[in-house]
Amino acid sequence: MINITLPDGSVRQYDNGITAMQIALSISEGLARNVLAAEVDGQVWDASRPIEKDSSVKLLTWNDTQGKSTFWHSSAHLMAEALEALYPGTKFGIGPAIETGFYYDVDFGDREFSSDEFKAIEDKMIELAKTKEEFIRKPVSKADAIAYFTEKGDEYKLDLIKDLPDGAITFYTQGNFTDLCRGPHIPNTGFVKAVKLMSVAGAYWRGDESRKQLTRIYGVTFPKASELTEYLHLLEEAKKRDHRKLGKELELFAFSEKVGMGLPLWLPKGAALRERLVNFLQKAQARAGYEQVVTPHIGHKNLYVTSGHYEKYGADSFQPIKTPQEGEEFFLKPMNCPHHCEIYKTKPRSYKDLPVRLAEFGTVYRYEQSGELHGLTRVRGFTQDDAHLFCRPDQVKEEFMKVIDLVLYVFKALGFDDYIAQVSLRDPENKAKYIGSDENWALAEAAIQEAAAEKGLKTVVELGEAAFYGPKLDFMVKDALGRKWQLGTIQVDYNLPERFELEYTGSDNMKHRPVMIHRAPFGSLERFVAVLIEHCAGNFPLWLSPEQFIILPISEKYEDYAKKLSDELKDSDICGLIDFRDEKIGRKIRDAEVKKIPYMLIVGEKEAEENKVSVRKHGQGDLGSMSIEEFKKQIITEITV
Repeated sequence: MINITLPDGSVRQYDNGITAMQIALSISEGLARNVLAAEVDGQVWDASRPIEKDSSVKLLTWNDTQGKSTFWHSSAHLMAEALEALYPGTKFGIGPAIETGFYYDVDFGDREFSSDEFKAIEDKMIELAKTKEEFIRKPVSKADAIAYFTEKGDEYKLDLIKDLPDGAITFYTQGNFTDLCRGPHIPNTGFVKAVKLMSVAGAYWRGDESRKQLTRIYGVTFPKASELTEYLHLLEEAKKRDHRKLGKELELFAFSEKVGMGLPLWLPKGAALRERLVNFLQKAQARAGYEQVVTPHIGHKNLYVTSGHYEKYGADSFQPIKTPQEGEEFFLKPMNCPHHCEIYKTKPRSYKDLPVRLAEFGTVYRYEQSGELHGLTRVRGFTQDDAHLFCRPDQVKEEFMKVIDLVLYVFKALGFDDYIAQVSLRDPENKAKYIGSDENWALAEAAIQEAAAEKGLKTVVELGEAAFYGPKLDFMVKDALGRKWQLGTIQVDYNLPERFELEYTGSDNMKHRPVMIHRAPFGSLERFVAVLIEHCAGNFPLWLSPEQFIILPISEKYEDYAKKLSDELKDSDICGLIDFRDEKIGRKIRDAEVKKIPYMLIVGEKEAEENKVSVRKHGQGDLGSMSIEEFKKQIITEITV
């Protein structure tokens, strides 16, 4: 007998060789019908694979990330089986699961392939799925694996096999299709009930431009047809909310080839939105004891050599700026933290001075590959709402918890209610990626985990996701469409203070090393604005909207009255504009709705005589007539809330 520990801590005894599917059946048939795979001692296994020792087991369903990943990887194999049936002689590269489904890289030989053929492939996949073919795992020797794919004539699989050690190679077969694969897979193809092939692209084999370009087919599958329908609806909604589309329509930002790829130009309305975000956070920071600083856009190469950024990011940064002085080199700054370390060093510090909290909306530059640039979410020049706190070791946890409070305050004000805090730790198997001692890493990781626990945050732990100088707490936010984004981040750093030889005089009159906390509640203004646009579909909270009202005169006779109203509102710090166009009022209202301006104030003869305005609210319609004082009161109340 072996002991199986389940996620709730309960322990059950089973015969040696029990499978996860049999464990599920022993609990309930309903559970067994939904089990896709199992996590056995931290590794994902086929639900049919025998367990031969005491183990911790988690049964994985569609609702688990790893269950979904297994489902989609199996769907890639199902698509490959359909392709081989429809196009004999097709050769296969790799077919992994990805966050939004799966893809397979295939070689059709001389045959032209297009998305017009998607429907035939989808139909074949559903036909094969209905046969409920089992995914059968078989360990094979390296010699047998080579022999199989040599006979089949698939050079891509042979290229993969040459890098694999003998004794660690497995095949998976379903129906008439056999693939080189480490697995795991779902029990059978019958779990796949809905298929949609999404797109086709080119991909060089192993990412090497000198090798053949394969055809990459992307797809997604679901265990219920209704889930595919919902997914496609969300995709359409996402297109409508795309920040690149809305940013252009709302005149927030633009890009210019002459300025350079990945370097956004903030237009007047976008700059106003940005400024409101900056002012909002600066006020919150001032209340929390932060001091504002400003640092240059460039720094001497030695600054980044000292910090470690040159070693880690030098190849990914813009090339050095050479000066007339021989051997002198500067860099566009990739990070603000080294500059803030130098600000800390400008005068002696006492233990009574700490914590020192330095904040800056600092623009940084990183040379992202052109293929990775994407609107405002991936750019080459961006502004971080950066701050660095220098504190005593006994202050770390308290300061970290205060920063958590600040991040949550920002999220609440902007309507981000669904988030998980990701504890990003060092990869214990690859310590060479990081700087600093094991002792300092242990202290920093403990401080983050304790602070998150005391704040009651819902957390997940990710190994290998730490910054090179320290662990961090990343806030993963779900937007209105359920997509995950990394926004706020907080990091504990014992290493940069050592590299920059930062000190303070303790109560014992001896020199001590401060601990550094890096934090950015927005992350970067560019990325945050992009996510915010898509989250609220361009319908910004009133306090943040660049244009809070638009006055719509019925004719030019009432333009003077409109100007008087506009001036009065602006005197109360309520921002807006007047539509002076010679258009019918219906057209003006429709255009204001498209521009997502929160309030429309219609003025004509009656309104001018009674010193009132007719108010319409975006998305809600007519709110009736009110005096300008009543309208101002409503606006101020809404902004305050």
